[in-house]
Amino acid sequence: DAPLPEPEAEGGPSPIELLHKTPVEDVPYSLAQYKGRLLAGIGSVLKLFEIGKKKLLRKCEYKHFQTAVNTIQVIGERIFATDMSDSFHVLRHKQQDNQFHEFADDVLPRWISAATILDYSTVAGADKFENLFICRLPQNVEEDIEEDPLTYKFKWETGYLNGAAFKLDQICSFYVGEMITSLTKASLSNTSNEVLVFGTSMGSIGVFYPFDSREDVDFFLHLETVSYTHLTLPTIYSV
Repeated sequence: DAPLPEPEAEGGPSPIELLHKTPVEDVPYSLAQYKGRLLAGIGSVLKLFEIGKKKLLRKCEYKHFQTAVNTIQVIGERIFATDMSDSFHVLRHKQQDNQFHEFADDVLPRWISAATILDYSTVAGADKFENLFICRLPQNVEEDIEEDPLTYKFKWETGYLNGAAFKLDQICSFYVGEMITSLTKASLSNTSNEVLVFGTSMGSIGVFYPFDSREDVDFFLHLETVSYTHLTLPTIYSV
């Protein structure tokens, strides 16, 4: 069994206190907070836990992943979970039925190494083949439609071969040249735009900066040409 510890922080600079441990069936690959509960990727199963007095109490689970749930990102009602070998899956927890409902997924079976949320409908991910990509949910996604029970039963029995009703649209893709192992959205200063900061398996740290205008694109392309000709500087890429 792989124990799932749940620490509790005391007030001030006090050390973290171990509240209790919960035995689980497989390795916990990812954890995320969801409405005061804990989402955990335990092997290939996404589980929802509630805090108990002596251990975590399992409330709901979703078994339609192929290998391992290696990242979990939450924004509002949406849960963006990644399968290690099958890219993004977008879910929502229905409180009335206490079930997870998957309403969107990716069309490509990407081997995910890192992921982060950009906004309510957009996510960025990286795969083990050294690519960075951005995907977005289509505008016609309807999360509140009650699904057909027969269709849901059919999907449950046939497993992952039947995909979700909606598909993520790929916005862009870029070959980095090193496998990205960490990816996050951040602002480098109070007045700057948000950027994508990433770290790679070779120890590199890089930034993807969004261009707001064509003038910015032309400026950095010119700077890239000058740096190749006259200076020894890190390469500036443009997407």
